[in-house]
Amino acid sequence: MLNGGHIKIYTGSQPTSPDYAETGTLLVTITSSSGTDGVVLGTQGTGVIPKAASVWSGLIAAAGVAGWFRFHGTGGTTGTSATEVRLDGNVGVSGSDLVLANTSLVVGATLTIDTFNLTQPAS
Repeated sequence: MLNGGHIKIYTGSQPTSPDYAETGTLLVTITSSSGTDGVVLGTQGTGVIPKAASVWSGLIAAAGVAGWFRFHGTGGTTGTSATEVRLDGNVGVSGSDLVLANTSLVVGATLTIDTFNLTQPAS
């Protein structure tokens, strides 16, 4: 359901639920090859869905410190919604849902996501 979607990275703290509207400043939208194509997920194996071999990147549109991300399904609807397919996670340089080499993002630079895994708990 997330295959073909987009990852948007924001400043600040993530909302308490993906159903709630976005908070903070949108810094960058991650797509496949910095275009309009959605990101491509790989084949599931043992409860983990990895990023496919395609390049996931985006041109940074606003400067700021990355704090959280929202992974939208193909609908990509923003704002409050209890029906849209999306998930949120925190961003940091280690021990976070999305680990970046540097969370201080600079306008005009390209941010590339090299590794991304969705993990489904056993139960």
